[in-house]
Amino acid sequence: MKLILTHEVNGLGAPGDVVEVKDGYGRNYLLPRGFAIRWTRGGQKQIDSIRRARAAREIRNLDDAKQIAGQLGGLKVKLVQRAGESGRLFGSVTAADVAEAVKSSGGPQVDKRRIEIRNPIKSVGQHKVEVRLHPEVSATIALEVVGS
Repeated sequence: MKLILTHEVNGLGAPGDVVEVKDGYGRNYLLPRGFAIRWTRGGQKQIDSIRRARAAREIRNLDDAKQIAGQLGGLKVKLVQRAGESGRLFGSVTAADVAEAVKSSGGPQVDKRRIEIRNPIKSVGQHKVEVRLHPEVSATIALEVVGS
């Protein structure tokens, strides 16, 4: 099955890429979740618009990614969330929360889709969050979650 990716899928490709996948994977996972659309000849216009949008927000090159990784590595990010007396959060920390906290603490603007939270953050304390800046560069943010 030939598909056009609309979102980044780990191990498969980036938005705007035309990929060939097995029928079940495309029909049962990628299409229902909106990660891809079916490939057609008229889809080339969509591919062009997706690539233009990706180029506008993508980090330009490897050197820029390394520079931003250096900024993020030395940054102390503090995030205030509602928590109970035992230190357990009401809900969990999302990638959008982390992106906003990085920006408010003086760091560079980071796209929330590039932030990977491996285990859900549901308690106050110190946590590590990874940011994929470039296919070859990733940075780790030291996140301190404080209860309010």
